[in-house]
Amino acid sequence: MSTDKQDYLHQPVLLKEVLKWLGPAEDVLQLNERRAQPSSSEPCLIVDATTGEGGHAEAFLKNFPQTILLCVDADSTQLEVAQKRLAAYKGRVRFFHSSYASFFKNYQSFAINKPDRIFFDLGISSRHYAEGKRGFSFQKDEVLDMRLNSNKGPTAAQLLNSLSEEELASLIALYGEERYARRIARAVCKARQGKELSRTSELVKIITKAVGAYYHRQRIHPATRTFQALRIAVNNELNELREGLDYGFEVLKKGGRLGVISFHSLEDRIVKQFFKAKNKPCKCPPEMPICQCGAQKQILIITKKPITALPVEIKLNPRARSAKFRVGEKCA
Repeated sequence: MSTDKQDYLHQPVLLKEVLKWLGPAEDVLQLNERRAQPSSSEPCLIVDATTGEGGHAEAFLKNFPQTILLCVDADSTQLEVAQKRLAAYKGRVRFFHSSYASFFKNYQSFAINKPDRIFFDLGISSRHYAEGKRGFSFQKDEVLDMRLNSNKGPTAAQLLNSLSEEELASLIALYGEERYARRIARAVCKARQGKELSRTSELVKIITKAVGAYYHRQRIHPATRTFQALRIAVNNELNELREGLDYGFEVLKKGGRLGVISFHSLEDRIVKQFFKAKNKPCKCPPEMPICQCGAQKQILIITKKPITALPVEIKLNPRARSAKFRVGEKCA
């Protein structure tokens, strides 16, 4: 696989913003509360939990010479691309083929210091759509796989051919937020009676016919939400995110920062709720001299509202349109 710079298909979104808020030398004068920051003279350990092709990782290493990076990805193919891309930084970067939830859950076994920064760039790499050949794109005729780790779990085709109509409708409605979930599920179950579904093109035809004229007036393709739902289900993405945030926050150094870029409302809602839950202060009455509720604020929310891409970035990289970046800092 060629990995010349011009061949990198995935453009890292909100790159300047990520460097500003997760870099070790961020200016904090504008913030209301004084907080511990990693010293610029000491190494700053960053975990890139979703390395992909290594775009954000390369920027960290290039712009912050004192940075040491741990690069994690569930997709071995993507990790190989990142390894070649970051070869010039050998000695400052290590690679781990793992889901990020599993990595953080077993973090202590690696005998590594606690990280100063943890970064998640959720979603699917552009290379998966362009060259993955695993059925992520509804614009190509490919095998319905959709697994990030090809050695783990059921494929999209196996789900489509084994779930009941009720289960399939629930999956598409929950993960795809598709208004025609029941209609699509019914059509899929009818189509698979003749033969098992195995190709993306088959599924696209079924969905397009099932939803009727409604999507002809919409900006998105009729298969968009169903494909999203299947991908999320196949890779257990939402539970992975919940566990990854919990385990990651547990190993994060006090005063360290955790940043997450999400691309759809289901992910962003989980991140927002996580920060909110960790941000709860004491609820005891003011007249009570000693806290009795046991609540402690564990995180300071740095981004009161999610950071989004500017029009100039969206024009150059349309994928950035739906990106939302949230940052929190673990209380010292």
